[in-house]
Amino acid sequence: MKIALYIAFQNKSSIDCCKEIIDLISEDNQLIIDSKVKDELDESKIDSFIFFDSNEPIDSDLDFVFAIGGDGTILRSITYVKDSNIPILGVNTGRLGFLTSIQKESISDAISQIKNKEYTFIERTILRVNLGSSNNVFADYPYALNEITIQRKDTTSLLNISCKINGNYLTNYWSDGLIVSTPTGSTGYSLSNGGSIVSPESNVILLNPIAPHNINMRSLVIPDNSNIKIDIEGDNEINLSVDSRMYSISSSNQIEISKADFTIKTIKFDDDNFYKRLREKLFWGQDMRNKNINN
Repeated sequence: MKIALYIAFQNKSSIDCCKEIIDLISEDNQLIIDSKVKDELDESKIDSFIFFDSNEPIDSDLDFVFAIGGDGTILRSITYVKDSNIPILGVNTGRLGFLTSIQKESISDAISQIKNKEYTFIERTILRVNLGSSNNVFADYPYALNEITIQRKDTTSLLNISCKINGNYLTNYWSDGLIVSTPTGSTGYSLSNGGSIVSPESNVILLNPIAPHNINMRSLVIPDNSNIKIDIEGDNEINLSVDSRMYSISSSNQIEISKADFTIKTIKFDDDNFYKRLREKLFWGQDMRNKNINN
């Protein structure tokens, strides 16, 4: 197999995990390694490996990308994988790791499962944001795996956010902002803001206002083939985040959000599932009366 080892953050746990993976699988597989790790490797081994710059186009003949870190690393890895359709295996070296497939302690087992094809793919919806003539602000990658978020900037005033769905007027959100989330992102910022939890295979988009000044305003779930157009009153600067990437734009821009024409593949092993993760990582439905219920 030809595997790329990607890291986003040069912290000790991620670098140590990358080294461990190299030792475990380099003999039987062709590895290309994130150049951010190069200076951390034994000089005597450096000539044995190929290194890549994650800002450059991905090799089309890769079998997998191993994203080594936490959920933030998964989000950043999509700017490398883009629309290549190359599957991502998340290896968690962080705290929560809800999106990652395995813990760093399970690397050997994961490699065996991959060799034995004991896995499937989750096709994860991607959102695309368009600002028309100002779209170059996104550096050619206006896509999000988790969410696209509009937030106020440098003011304590509420935003007046007008929203249309497929050309039909929905409402004006008087709020601190608006989260437009994929099913994958439903367990991220949207969840922290009181939004619904949605299985990642669902074909929906979530709209979730941030601190709305209206007690009857709730999170809304719409089909993922919907086109969302957003106008914001005024011409002040606002923050627009695309996953972990933050941009400052004028509120005079019309913001258009829709499903991208490609998905991101992540690996799911046969002994894992979304509902198990909810219980184990988010403690969903935790109740002492459930302790004898089978997993």
